[in-house]
Amino acid sequence: MEKPGKPEGHLTPDGILDAAETVLRRFGPKKASVVDVARALGVSHGSIYRHFPSKKALRDAVAGRWLSGVADPLAKIANKPGKADAKLSTWLRRLVSIKRQKVKEDPELFATYRTIAETAQGAVSIHMDEMVDQLATILAEGREQGRLNFKDDPHVTARALFDATVRFHHPLMFNAWQDPEIDQAYESVEALLMKALTAEAEPQAAAARR
Repeated sequence: MEKPGKPEGHLTPDGILDAAETVLRRFGPKKASVVDVARALGVSHGSIYRHFPSKKALRDAVAGRWLSGVADPLAKIANKPGKADAKLSTWLRRLVSIKRQKVKEDPELFATYRTIAETAQGAVSIHMDEMVDQLATILAEGREQGRLNFKDDPHVTARALFDATVRFHHPLMFNAWQDPEIDQAYESVEALLMKALTAEAEPQAAAARR
């Protein structure tokens, strides 16, 4: 029988997610339960289910908020006016730095997210689409400016760019980030990609400036 807890009125989705993250850090994704989250908040577990209908829904929401912490600052870069080739480089570098920063600042939650992401495919799929959309926006702008050149649809090229750099930002590649030569490897990959995207665009950009 469910024990009565504190009034539900003070509960918010963000407050529940804050508590869920704390519980996940403490117990890990395999042992953490909705009851643990409710106990941390001093409410009945039924109160949690009024906001998140299942344990999976709660975990998906945790993953979604974690991923928003990656996507939101990148969106600001993608939507900022400027030269698209410079924005593309900044966007890719920022993606890599955000993931590494999350590892350093909150390694327990990062490790937990890696596990949750395996089951939170809906949240991950939405995130991937958002990342590709942002890249496609930059690429389309670059082609319009005459600063980037590619033949495929911007979304196709964006997906290829994301996949080409996956070693440097995908959580499952975390161990590769410990390589002391990882920064040099990234520089080489980015240089190759930017050269391919700007080589034929340079004459167009020069003509556009005349």
